[in-house]
Formats: sequence, C-alpha cells, structure tokens
Amino acid sequence: MEKTLKNKKINNTASEQFTPKYTADTVDTDTFKKWYQLMVLGRKLDDKAPNYLKQALGWSYHAPFAGHDGIQLAIGQVFNRETDHLFPYYRDMLTALSAGITAEEILLNGLSKGTDIASGGRHMSNHFAKPEWNIHNVSSATGNHTLHAVGVARAMKRYGHKGVAISSQGESSVSEGYVYEAINGASNEKLPVIFVFQDNGYGISVPKKDQTANRKAADNFRGFKNLRIIHCDGKDVLSSMNAMHEARQHVLENSEPVIVHASVVRIGAHSNSDRHDLYRDDRELHCVKAHDPLLKIRKLLLNNKIYTQEEMDALDKEINKVITEAHKKVMKAPDPDPASIFDFVIPDPYPASKYPEGIHDQEGEKIKLITALNETLKAEFRRNPDTFIWGQDVAYKEKGGIFNVTKGMQQEFGIERVFNAPIAEDFIVGTANGMSRFDKKIRIVIEGAEFADYFWPAMEQYVEMTHDYWRSNGQFVPNVTIRLASGGYIGGGLYHSQTTEAALATFPGIRVVYPSYADDAAGLLRSSMRSEGPTLFLEPKALYNAKIAETVVPDDYEVPFGKARIRRAGKDLTIITYGNTTHLSIQAAEQIAKETGKEIEVVDIRSLIPLDTDSIVNSVKKTNRALVVHEDKVFAGFGGELVAQINEHAFEHLDAPVKRVGSTFTPVGFHKNLEAAILPDVKRIKDAAMALLNF
Repeated sequence: MEKTLKNKKINNTASEQFTPKYTADTVDTDTFKKWYQLMVLGRKLDDKAPNYLKQALGWSYHAPFAGHDGIQLAIGQVFNRETDHLFPYYRDMLTALSAGITAEEILLNGLSKGTDIASGGRHMSNHFAKPEWNIHNVSSATGNHTLHAVGVARAMKRYGHKGVAISSQGESSVSEGYVYEAINGASNEKLPVIFVFQDNGYGISVPKKDQTANRKAADNFRGFKNLRIIHCDGKDVLSSMNAMHEARQHVLENSEPVIVHASVVRIGAHSNSDRHDLYRDDRELHCVKAHDPLLKIRKLLLNNKIYTQEEMDALDKEINKVITEAHKKVMKAPDPDPASIFDFVIPDPYPASKYPEGIHDQEGEKIKLITALNETLKAEFRRNPDTFIWGQDVAYKEKGGIFNVTKGMQQEFGIERVFNAPIAEDFIVGTANGMSRFDKKIRIVIEGAEFADYFWPAMEQYVEMTHDYWRSNGQFVPNVTIRLASGGYIGGGLYHSQTTEAALATFPGIRVVYPSYADDAAGLLRSSMRSEGPTLFLEPKALYNAKIAETVVPDDYEVPFGKARIRRAGKDLTIITYGNTTHLSIQAAEQIAKETGKEIEVVDIRSLIPLDTDSIVNSVKKTNRALVVHEDKVFAGFGGELVAQINEHAFEHLDAPVKRVGSTFTPVGFHKNLEAAILPDVKRIKDAAMALLNF
C-alpha cells in the first residue's frame, strides 16, 4: 500500500495534491470484494471474447481492456446513473460492468444480438451503452464523443442540474482536433466535465512519441484556464479511485472541467485484428504483463487477508458459472431482423397543418425572407423556453449573425439561450448533439458556419448526427436544426458562394430543405424547430433581402416536409427546381409564354429530403417533358437524383430526354464576370427549355 501511495505522489504535481479518500485502511472489506469481483468478471469476459470470433459466433471487433483495469473500475464506480452522463469508448468493457451493465448485456453486445441494449446489433461490437442510464452509444470515430460530453454538460449547467459528464478515451485520440475544441469550449464555459485519458502508450501500432511531444498527453492542456489536470496510476485501483473521486468533487464544487490522465498498460493487442508482435518485442510484452492490475490487487487482498487463495479460487468458479449462464441466454437471443433496417432512420416530423396554398399571392404586408426567418426564430423561442441557438457571430451587441438573421434575439432571450460559439464548426455541431441528449424537450438551432462553404470542418459531427437515431436503435435522436447561408449571386467567390447540398444530402437520417420564398422559409423553419430529429436548413442568402422572395407570412405559419409547391402551372414542360433558381426558372417560363404561348410548369421542391417524388412525377406525366434546374454543379449535383427519379417513375411519359441546367464543373469565381460565366441564369434556363419544347 505504501508503494501505491508513493506512486500517487510521483504522478501528481504539487498543485494536484489532495487527501486520498481510498486507502487499504479506509476501504471496507465488502467494497474491496465488490471491486475485485467486477475486475475478475471483466477479465474473464475480456479473455472469452476472442473465442466467439474463432467459433464464428460474433464479436468480430474486440479491443481488450486488460491493463486498464484500475481506471475503468473507478470510472464506473464514480458514475451515478441518476445524475451523470457517461461516454465510454470501445475499450471500456470494465467501465461498463463497473457502472452496472451485466455480463449478459455485454455478451449481447459482443454477439450483436437484436436485444443488445446498446444498438440492437446495428453498431460495432465493443461499443457498450445503456441509454436509459445515460451511458451513451458513442461513435467509432474515436474521441468525438468529447464534444457530446461538453454539450450535455452545458445543458446541466443551464438547467442547474447537479451532475457530471464523463468522457473516456485513449491518449492517442487526444490528437484529434475536435478534442482540443471540446476541452477549449469546456474550459471557456466552465462546464462540469471529466475527460479521462487512458494512456497505454499506443494508438494501435503508433507509439506515443509519434503523437505528441509531451510524455503525457494531458500536459498539452497545461495552459488552459479553468481546467484542472490530475494524474494517476490507472493500473492501481486505489490511485484511480482517488483520482476519479477527487475529479468529480472538484467539478461539482468548482463548476469547471477536469482531465484525469491515467497511466496504464495495454497487455494485449489493440484489437483482434491487430498483430502487436509486429511492433512489440518479447521484452516489452513481458514487462506489461508484469504490471497486470489484476495481479496487483490480488496481492493486496491476500496480503491484507481480505481474501484467501481458496476464496479466490471459489470466486473464479462462481464467476465462470455467471458467464456460462449468460452465454446460454445470449445464444438463444434473436439476431437483428433484416426487415427492421428502415426503422429509426429519422422520426416522424411535426405534423404541419397550417398550410394555405398560394399564400405568396395573397394580399397583405409582404416581408423579406430574412425577416421571416428572424420573426419565426423569435416566435418559436417565445413558444418553447427550451430552445437555444448558437454559432459564430450570432449575438454580440447589435449584430445578429453575419447577415443579421438572429438580430435582437440575445436582447430578448438572454445570453443563456442565444450566444456565440468559438470559430470551430465541429464544436458548434457536436455540442448541439450533446446538449440535446440532456432532455428530449430541448430544441437547438445552430448556425453551422457563417457560410455553407465553411461547414466542411463539421462534417464528422454532421455524419454522426445523421446516424445517431438509427445506430442507437431509436433510443436517441438529436433535435437540432442546422442553418447554413448557402449559394451565390452575391459576388462572394470561394468559401462564400458555393452550394453544398449535393454532398450533404447523401446521408440518411437528416432532412434537407431549401426554401426560396419568405413564407416557405418561415413555415419550414417552424416545422424544423418543432420536429424531432435533425434538419439541414439551407438559406439562399442572395434572397435574404430580395424583393422577388417577399411574401405574406401569417402568424404561426407551417409548411410540411416532403411537399413540393407548384409555383407556376403549365402543360408543355415541367421545370423542377429549388432555391435561387426557382425565381430564374419562373422568369424564363414567363418569357417563353410571352414569346411562344407555351406554358411551363415550375415545381419548387423546397424539400430535398424527404423528396416529393409524386408531385414531380405527376407534373411530368402531364407535360411529358422535364428540365431540372439548380444552382449547384450539373455534374454530380442533386439534379442527377431528380433525373433518376423521373426516369424510374415516368419514363414512358417522356417525349424528350430529361435535361439539366446548373453551374459549370468549377469552383465559383470571385470576379463578377467569372461568377456570371459559372452560375446558371435566365438565358441558359430559357435556352434549355426551348430545346426541349422543340425536341
């Protein structure tokens, strides 16, 4: 025991000293026995996992935890399922067991059974979770859940909730940029988060020296304000328990984050697909086995006469029986049903019903598209006090976003609900995902980036958000609206004038909308904010203040997802469009009508996902000709999907091939001459339409 305490003093700087709660003298016998039983159970399951793969029964991915035992036991023991949120990583089997997950539930996950409580077999094995206890289903993108932990911690602080978020990961994942964003944001906002780094010296085969100049990754964050760093021996149960207990107490008492850096060893390979003998020699493998935490605690318990060797042998047999019984039950459990793959892709949306057709033609005061967005945001914030918005530049003095869409919101709703985020797009999106985990009543709107072109750093979190609902088997869905100012016609050039929907619409699990009139902007935003599930809300910034986009917008106006609108009726040709090109298409149709008498129907799809295929097909069946027009590049643009839908469902009704009009396959240039040469215009649309009419 003296050696344990001595190591603890070595592993903590003077500023990190604290009085240990747990020593060999203060921990009672029953507690020691409980800890040891969990450690033995965990190790036996850890050793058994590869056998299932050898027998082709499952567990095709297993990352053994042996050598991490002390810190993982401590994480689970400190976690309080009534108040806390736990984000374990793929090596955290003992963490899960220590937190209360049973051997049967571990095996259900390992064998990817349909009754697996983490994901029903949808996610990789070794991703342990129990959402009903706030043990979260995390991604295979290692370390990205640090952002989710920060987000849920923000909700804890906003709602005055007394608890902590615990994020666990290996030391190599700390090299990821989003981990730095998470810790920077947590320290800036002083949030109740514990970041646990389980440092075994390797990132798969990459040694720590290739990851960071500091010997301990936690020391990379020494300069962060409002952040405490605690080092411990993660191989030692008492050192780990003391560190985690101190970390939790510090977070609760000081409302600021803590990093717990646990030095551990990785006794086995990175995973069952890794051959660590290719990069670790016999001497190293012998040394790590000599530091086995299970051997260490056995000696402690025997020396302190808490267990006899006979009692330990009896316990081994007893735990073997527990695992055998769990195995029998799990082998009888059903596999996932292939027919269930379409379940939990995205929740049913809010049933928008206040939807009068043709409202943009009604009499009354017309408002700008930007005004419609601003007034709808404010109305929904008044309606639902559990609504929040943040992003870059959204709230500082009289400014409300780069285009002033959020102008006046912080003044009315306060800095707790309307606030600025760092210039870190992954942080903006990831913490929205996390904050929505605290309570399903919460609705979040974010400006994912100042311009849609700058959204790319957030793609990892965007992808994460799209499959959270499916991956968790319907147990969690982020209720987030991502607003992006999109498109060109403003002379913005690169990073200010691109359209991005072709790439962003390829992921199942998110709605994608693109209004072109004020009423649709208001109605679709309201439906987005009232619905469960994520929505990507693309705003054509060139139309924010455009006269042609102004309409009457009644109070509480709603627009349903997946319903196109006929902007102009016709019988000779259908133009399918959205966003900025809706207005260009209408202008082209009006010119053709005056010059030729031909009537062109303009279908504004408004909603890319879900897509109103029926309205498109019905219009094409009526006109027998189709032209797809959008601002994005023709090559690989969203129009390719629209053409495919028409060919699949209305081919026999076509009297001409389907044509497309869009941007050239180039970036959008800055000079007005370059922009004009790249983006579609009325003339190009008109020429393409005439070619189809004359086919």
